Amino acid sequence: MDEAQIARLGPYLEAHVPGFRGLRAAEKFSDGQSNPTFRLRAESGSYVLRRKPPGELLKSAHAVDREYRVLSALAETDVPVARALHLCADDSVIGSMFYVMEFVEGRVFWDPSLPGMEPQERAAIYDQMNLALAAIHTVNLEAVGLSDFGRTGSYYERQYATWVRQYRATETGAIPAMERIIDWLGANMVPDDGRVSLVHGDYRLDNVMFAPDAPRLIAVMDWELSTLGHPLADLAYQCMLWRMPPGPVLSGLQGVDRKALGLPTEEDYVARYCARAGIAGIENWDFYLVFGLFRLAAIVQGVKFRGLQGNASSDRALQVGALAAPLAEKACDILDGHG
Repeated sequence: MDEAQIARLGPYLEAHVPGFRGLRAAEKFSDGQSNPTFRLRAESGSYVLRRKPPGELLKSAHAVDREYRVLSALAETDVPVARALHLCADDSVIGSMFYVMEFVEGRVFWDPSLPGMEPQERAAIYDQMNLALAAIHTVNLEAVGLSDFGRTGSYYERQYATWVRQYRATETGAIPAMERIIDWLGANMVPDDGRVSLVHGDYRLDNVMFAPDAPRLIAVMDWELSTLGHPLADLAYQCMLWRMPPGPVLSGLQGVDRKALGLPTEEDYVARYCARAGIAGIENWDFYLVFGLFRLAAIVQGVKFRGLQGNASSDRALQVGALAAPLAEKACDILDGHG
């Protein structure tokens, strides 16, 4: 965000956000791959601004207006979120659509093994994530005005078609493992069981925030991919971290001594979620895991593509994008029975 944009932004927010005054700086957060996010420092306090990135974009990507809508809808529910303050669809202010929300002071964890903590605190953090996920999936959609937030029925068939299309649109080279799982998913699609809920779409440890001084989840963040869908998509997507090895990007828990650290097993985590969501059990669990890995591989391929185009929101785009093939290979490991 350049000086001219900041000069326009300050007066705009003073006119549209109650109590806002005296914008001093807009500092870009270094983390995140999709929608550029800034901390606004003003005389009236700190705020967060999320905007669409510049440049040519995929039609359905970077939907900050959907993020704003879902944050507003969840304000009075059991799902902890930051308070949404204003949505601006006028590109003339800073060059693209953006929204502003309150700044929440807290902790974000990037290493799922949670180094430096006591086992009880690690266990509590994972339980809080489990609780919040169940809360997302039990939101009364009609009561909060989200009953039209997405299409219903045939969720996996539609998502499969969407992410194959997105992957093809951002493909930069052949990935044999990706072709294999695309073929397998198409041939082994689960039948629609009629379950519909709000889904976050990117539910993982670094997309939630905890209180500064307690293992208490205070905000679920990054709702760009949220829609109406099947709740097991979120659960399997999060549980992929149990199947992935530790590493500098998208680190997982494979090979980690979870018992010694106080971390739940994948089986325990799923069982606790099922109890909270009122589910007796899950059939075809491998399908949901493979689908989650396929979808994430397609997402990071998009990150790589944007990085090569020069309009990704982080200079780590190419490093993240390099994970597309390993993620697809991990999905193939599951198909081969050693994932």
